[in-house]
Amino acid sequence: MLGNVVVGVSSFMLRARLFFNLALFQFATLSGLQFFTTAVNGLKTVVTAIGAGIAVWGVINLLEGYGNDNPGAKSQGIKQLMAGGGVVIIAQTVIPQMSSLFSAG
Repeated sequence: MLGNVVVGVSSFMLRARLFFNLALFQFATLSGLQFFTTAVNGLKTVVTAIGAGIAVWGVINLLEGYGNDNPGAKSQGIKQLMAGGGVVIIAQTVIPQMSSLFSAG
């Protein structure tokens, strides 16, 4: 189980590094406001992915808690699930509003 997690995390990190390199190349060709808007969209994507990861981790802990009849793991799992959902909601609602802070006009 742990080996699969390590392989999955390393695969994700390689994809994230490739995405980051492509994003840097794209940022080099943008003007000031376009750069800021693109950066806000990238931030929204990253924070959404982090929140989803926390939520998935919470679901795993919750299921392990039910499987082992462990109330502590169930509690931890539901907390992580709700926290991850909250982070995703914030990423989808609050972060896009940052692009209107510096709008022209």
